[in-house]
Amino acid sequence: MTWPVLMAVLFGALLHASWNALVKSSQDKTLDTALIHVLCSLLALPICLYVGPPPDQSWPFILCSLVVHVGYYFALAGAYKHGDLGLTYPLMRGTAPMLVALASLALLDESLSSMAWLGVAAISAGVLLLGLSQGWWAHRKAVWFALSNAVLIAIYTVIDAKGARSSGHVLQYVAMLFALDGWPFALLVFMQRKGRVWPYVQSRWPMAMGGAAASLGSYSIALWAMTVAPVAMVAALRETSVFFAALIGAWLLHERWTRQRVLGTVAILSGVAALRLG
Repeated sequence: MTWPVLMAVLFGALLHASWNALVKSSQDKTLDTALIHVLCSLLALPICLYVGPPPDQSWPFILCSLVVHVGYYFALAGAYKHGDLGLTYPLMRGTAPMLVALASLALLDESLSSMAWLGVAAISAGVLLLGLSQGWWAHRKAVWFALSNAVLIAIYTVIDAKGARSSGHVLQYVAMLFALDGWPFALLVFMQRKGRVWPYVQSRWPMAMGGAAASLGSYSIALWAMTVAPVAMVAALRETSVFFAALIGAWLLHERWTRQRVLGTVAILSGVAALRLG
Protein backbone atom coordinates (compact mmCIF):
# COMPACT_ATOMS: atom_id res chain seq x y z
CA MET A 1 0.00 0.00 0.00
CA THR A 2 1.94 3.02 -1.29
CA TRP A 3 1.39 6.56 -0.02
CA PRO A 4 -0.32 7.79 -3.25
CA VAL A 5 -2.80 4.90 -3.17
CA LEU A 6 -3.43 5.37 0.55
CA MET A 7 -4.10 9.10 0.20
CA ALA A 8 -6.34 8.59 -2.84
CA VAL A 9 -8.47 6.01 -1.00
CA LEU A 10 -8.75 8.29 2.04
CA PHE A 11 -10.01 11.08 -0.21
CA GLY A 12 -12.50 8.65 -1.74
CA ALA A 13 -13.63 7.76 1.78
CA LEU A 14 -14.35 11.42 2.48
CA LEU A 15 -16.43 11.62 -0.71
CA HIS A 16 -18.34 8.49 0.28
CA ALA A 17 -19.16 9.83 3.73
CA SER A 18 -20.34 13.11 2.19
CA TRP A 19 -23.00 11.64 -0.07
CA ASN A 20 -24.23 9.29 2.67
CA ALA A 21 -24.64 12.25 5.02
CA LEU A 22 -26.56 14.02 2.27
CA VAL A 23 -29.01 11.10 2.06
CA LYS A 24 -29.42 11.00 5.83
CA SER A 25 -30.27 14.70 5.93
CA SER A 26 -33.09 14.40 3.37
CA GLN A 27 -36.83 14.16 4.08
CA ASP A 28 -37.32 11.15 1.79
CA LYS A 29 -34.21 8.99 2.02
CA THR A 30 -35.33 6.36 -0.49
CA LEU A 31 -36.24 8.97 -3.11
CA ASP A 32 -33.02 10.86 -2.44
CA THR A 33 -30.97 7.69 -2.94
CA ALA A 34 -32.77 7.03 -6.21
CA LEU A 35 -32.28 10.61 -7.43
CA ILE A 36 -28.56 10.64 -6.61
CA HIS A 37 -27.95 7.46 -8.56
CA VAL A 38 -29.97 8.54 -11.57
CA LEU A 39 -27.79 11.64 -11.64
CA CYS A 40 -24.74 9.34 -11.32
CA SER A 41 -25.93 7.59 -14.47
CA LEU A 42 -26.30 10.90 -16.31
CA LEU A 43 -22.81 11.99 -15.23
CA ALA A 44 -21.37 8.64 -16.37
CA LEU A 45 -22.90 8.71 -19.87
CA PRO A 46 -20.50 11.27 -21.40
CA ILE A 47 -17.59 9.40 -19.83
CA CYS A 48 -18.84 6.21 -21.51
CA LEU A 49 -18.97 7.98 -24.86
CA TYR A 50 -15.44 9.30 -24.36
CA VAL A 51 -13.66 6.13 -23.15
CA GLY A 52 -15.83 3.59 -25.01
CA PRO A 53 -17.51 0.39 -23.75
CA PRO A 54 -15.69 -2.14 -21.58
CA PRO A 55 -14.48 -5.41 -23.16
CA ASP A 56 -16.78 -8.40 -23.43
CA GLN A 57 -15.25 -10.21 -20.44
CA SER A 58 -16.37 -7.36 -18.15
CA TRP A 59 -20.09 -7.69 -18.82
CA PRO A 60 -20.87 -10.71 -16.60
CA PHE A 61 -19.33 -8.82 -13.67
CA ILE A 62 -21.24 -5.62 -14.50
CA LEU A 63 -24.57 -7.45 -14.74
CA CYS A 64 -24.02 -9.33 -11.47
CA SER A 65 -23.01 -6.12 -9.74
CA LEU A 66 -26.14 -4.34 -10.99
CA VAL A 67 -28.36 -6.98 -9.38
CA VAL A 68 -26.53 -6.79 -6.05
CA HIS A 69 -26.61 -2.98 -6.08
CA VAL A 70 -30.41 -2.89 -6.33
CA GLY A 71 -30.58 -4.78 -3.03
CA TYR A 72 -27.88 -2.52 -1.60
CA TYR A 73 -29.86 0.64 -2.32
CA PHE A 74 -33.04 -0.71 -0.74
CA ALA A 75 -31.14 -1.83 2.35
CA LEU A 76 -29.31 1.52 2.51
CA ALA A 77 -32.52 3.52 2.42
CA GLY A 78 -34.12 1.20 4.99
CA ALA A 79 -31.18 1.55 7.36
CA TYR A 80 -31.27 5.35 7.19
CA LYS A 81 -35.03 5.37 7.62
CA HIS A 82 -34.91 3.44 10.90
CA GLY A 83 -31.63 4.61 12.46
CA ASP A 84 -29.15 7.46 12.83
CA LEU A 85 -26.27 7.89 10.41
CA GLY A 86 -23.95 7.45 13.41
CA LEU A 87 -25.36 3.95 14.07
CA THR A 88 -26.23 2.49 10.68
CA TYR A 89 -23.32 3.75 8.60
CA PRO A 90 -20.63 2.28 10.90
CA LEU A 91 -22.46 -1.05 11.11
CA MET A 92 -22.69 -1.33 7.34
CA ARG A 93 -19.14 -0.29 6.69
CA GLY A 94 -17.51 -1.84 9.77
CA THR A 95 -18.50 -5.45 9.24
CA ALA A 96 -17.89 -5.44 5.47
CA PRO A 97 -14.03 -5.31 5.49
CA MET A 98 -13.60 -8.63 7.30
CA LEU A 99 -16.10 -10.23 4.91
CA VAL A 100 -14.21 -8.79 1.94
CA ALA A 101 -10.89 -9.99 3.35
CA LEU A 102 -12.19 -13.54 3.75
CA ALA A 103 -13.86 -13.50 0.33
CA SER A 104 -10.77 -12.15 -1.44
CA LEU A 105 -8.66 -14.83 0.22
CA ALA A 106 -11.04 -17.55 -0.99
CA LEU A 107 -12.04 -16.16 -4.41
CA LEU A 108 -9.17 -13.91 -5.51
CA ASP A 109 -6.35 -15.90 -3.88
CA GLU A 110 -5.04 -12.80 -2.12
CA SER A 111 -3.20 -13.42 1.12
CA LEU A 112 -2.44 -10.65 3.60
CA SER A 113 0.48 -10.24 5.95
CA SER A 114 -0.09 -10.43 9.70
CA MET A 115 0.25 -6.64 9.92
CA ALA A 116 -2.32 -6.15 7.17
CA TRP A 117 -4.80 -8.50 8.91
CA LEU A 118 -4.23 -6.50 12.09
CA GLY A 119 -4.98 -3.31 10.17
CA VAL A 120 -8.22 -4.71 8.73
CA ALA A 121 -9.32 -5.90 12.18
CA ALA A 122 -8.42 -2.58 13.84
CA ILE A 123 -10.37 -0.55 11.28
CA SER A 124 -13.38 -2.86 11.61
CA ALA A 125 -13.27 -2.62 15.40
CA GLY A 126 -12.86 1.14 15.31
CA VAL A 127 -15.76 1.54 12.90
CA LEU A 128 -18.01 -0.52 15.16
CA LEU A 129 -16.92 1.46 18.21
CA LEU A 130 -17.93 4.63 16.40
CA GLY A 131 -21.38 3.24 15.74
CA LEU A 132 -22.38 0.95 18.59
CA SER A 133 -23.61 3.14 21.40
CA GLN A 134 -25.48 1.98 24.48
CA GLY A 135 -28.88 0.57 23.63
CA TRP A 136 -27.93 0.02 19.97
CA TRP A 137 -29.88 -3.27 19.90
CA ALA A 138 -33.09 -1.36 20.61
CA HIS A 139 -32.94 -0.18 16.99
CA ARG A 140 -33.37 -3.70 15.63
CA LYS A 141 -34.77 -2.77 12.23
CA ALA A 142 -31.91 -0.38 11.54
CA VAL A 143 -29.37 -2.97 12.73
CA TRP A 144 -30.72 -5.74 10.52
CA PHE A 145 -30.86 -3.47 7.48
CA ALA A 146 -27.28 -2.36 8.15
CA LEU A 147 -25.88 -5.88 8.67
CA SER A 148 -27.69 -7.16 5.58
CA ASN A 149 -26.15 -4.33 3.65
CA ALA A 150 -22.69 -5.25 4.92
CA VAL A 151 -23.03 -8.63 3.22
CA LEU A 152 -24.17 -6.96 0.00
CA ILE A 153 -21.27 -4.51 0.17
CA ALA A 154 -18.80 -7.38 0.48
CA ILE A 155 -20.39 -9.20 -2.46
CA TYR A 156 -20.37 -6.30 -4.90
CA THR A 157 -16.89 -5.21 -3.79
CA VAL A 158 -15.38 -8.56 -4.76
CA ILE A 159 -17.41 -8.70 -8.00
CA ASP A 160 -16.37 -5.22 -9.08
CA ALA A 161 -12.73 -5.67 -8.07
CA LYS A 162 -12.50 -8.78 -10.23
CA GLY A 163 -14.46 -7.09 -13.02
CA ALA A 164 -12.27 -3.98 -13.02
CA ARG A 165 -9.12 -6.10 -13.11
CA SER A 166 -10.42 -8.24 -15.95
CA SER A 167 -11.44 -5.21 -18.00
CA GLY A 168 -7.94 -3.81 -18.24
CA HIS A 169 -9.46 -0.31 -18.23
CA VAL A 170 -10.94 0.77 -14.91
CA LEU A 171 -12.65 3.91 -16.20
CA GLN A 172 -14.49 1.96 -18.92
CA TYR A 173 -15.78 -0.49 -16.30
CA VAL A 174 -16.78 2.17 -13.75
CA ALA A 175 -18.44 4.45 -16.31
CA MET A 176 -20.59 1.66 -17.75
CA LEU A 177 -21.48 0.35 -14.29
CA PHE A 178 -22.68 3.77 -13.15
CA ALA A 179 -24.43 4.52 -16.45
CA LEU A 180 -26.64 1.45 -15.91
CA ASP A 181 -26.63 1.15 -12.14
CA GLY A 182 -28.96 3.95 -11.08
CA TRP A 183 -31.97 3.08 -13.19
CA PRO A 184 -33.40 -0.26 -11.89
CA PHE A 185 -33.71 0.96 -8.30
CA ALA A 186 -34.79 4.47 -9.33
CA LEU A 187 -37.59 3.26 -11.63
CA LEU A 188 -39.01 1.09 -8.85
CA VAL A 189 -38.96 4.04 -6.44
CA PHE A 190 -40.37 6.50 -8.97
CA MET A 191 -43.29 4.19 -9.74
CA GLN A 192 -44.07 3.95 -6.02
CA ARG A 193 -43.87 7.72 -5.44
CA LYS A 194 -45.70 8.75 -8.67
CA GLY A 195 -46.82 12.38 -8.33
CA ARG A 196 -44.22 13.24 -5.69
CA VAL A 197 -41.18 12.63 -7.88
CA TRP A 198 -40.98 15.74 -10.09
CA PRO A 199 -41.57 18.34 -7.34
CA TYR A 200 -38.94 16.59 -5.21
CA VAL A 201 -36.45 16.50 -8.10
CA GLN A 202 -36.97 20.20 -8.81
CA SER A 203 -36.21 21.18 -5.22
CA ARG A 204 -33.44 18.69 -4.54
CA TRP A 205 -31.45 18.15 -7.74
CA PRO A 206 -28.68 20.77 -7.21
CA MET A 207 -27.68 19.21 -3.89
CA ALA A 208 -28.20 15.68 -5.22
CA MET A 209 -25.89 16.43 -8.14
CA GLY A 210 -23.09 17.06 -5.66
CA GLY A 211 -23.87 13.74 -4.00
CA ALA A 212 -23.82 12.00 -7.38
CA ALA A 213 -20.40 13.42 -8.25
CA ALA A 214 -19.08 12.33 -4.83
CA SER A 215 -20.47 8.82 -5.26
CA LEU A 216 -19.02 8.41 -8.74
CA GLY A 217 -15.65 9.78 -7.69
CA SER A 218 -15.45 7.70 -4.54
CA TYR A 219 -16.12 4.36 -6.20
CA SER A 220 -13.90 5.14 -9.18
CA ILE A 221 -11.00 5.77 -6.82
CA ALA A 222 -11.71 2.57 -4.88
CA LEU A 223 -11.84 0.34 -7.97
CA TRP A 224 -8.70 1.89 -9.40
CA ALA A 225 -6.94 1.24 -6.09
CA MET A 226 -8.11 -2.38 -6.13
CA THR A 227 -6.28 -2.91 -9.42
CA VAL A 228 -2.95 -1.83 -7.90
CA ALA A 229 -3.30 -3.02 -4.27
CA PRO A 230 -4.93 -5.96 -2.45
CA VAL A 231 -8.73 -5.74 -2.43
CA ALA A 232 -9.04 -6.39 1.31
CA MET A 233 -6.64 -3.59 2.21
CA VAL A 234 -8.39 -1.06 -0.04
CA ALA A 235 -11.84 -2.15 1.20
CA ALA A 236 -10.76 -1.71 4.82
CA LEU A 237 -9.07 1.62 4.19
CA ARG A 238 -12.16 2.88 2.36
CA GLU A 239 -14.17 2.35 5.53
CA THR A 240 -12.34 5.19 7.19
CA SER A 241 -15.25 7.04 5.62
CA VAL A 242 -17.01 6.23 8.90
CA PHE A 243 -14.62 8.56 10.71
CA PHE A 244 -15.53 11.33 8.28
CA ALA A 245 -19.22 10.44 8.60
CA ALA A 246 -18.98 10.71 12.38
CA LEU A 247 -17.50 14.19 12.04
CA ILE A 248 -20.18 15.20 9.53
CA GLY A 249 -22.91 13.72 11.71
CA ALA A 250 -21.70 15.65 14.75
CA TRP A 251 -21.24 18.89 12.84
CA LEU A 252 -24.26 19.00 10.54
CA LEU A 253 -26.74 16.54 12.03
CA HIS A 254 -25.94 17.28 15.71
CA GLU A 255 -25.25 13.64 16.59
CA ARG A 256 -23.37 13.08 19.86
CA TRP A 257 -19.58 12.65 20.02
CA THR A 258 -18.67 10.39 22.94
CA ARG A 259 -15.56 8.87 24.52
CA GLN A 260 -16.36 5.63 22.72
CA ARG A 261 -16.19 7.44 19.40
CA VAL A 262 -12.77 8.82 20.36
CA LEU A 263 -11.56 5.26 21.05
CA GLY A 264 -13.01 4.15 17.73
CA THR A 265 -11.13 6.93 15.96
CA VAL A 266 -7.86 5.84 17.60
CA ALA A 267 -8.47 2.24 16.47
CA ILE A 268 -9.20 3.36 12.90
CA LEU A 269 -6.07 5.50 12.69
CA SER A 270 -4.02 2.63 14.12
CA GLY A 271 -5.49 0.33 11.48
CA VAL A 272 -4.58 2.77 8.71
CA ALA A 273 -0.98 2.81 9.99
CA ALA A 274 -0.90 -0.99 10.10
CA LEU A 275 -2.17 -1.23 6.51
CA ARG A 276 0.53 1.17 5.37
CA LEU A 277 3.18 -0.92 7.11
CA GLY A 278 1.62 -4.20 5.97
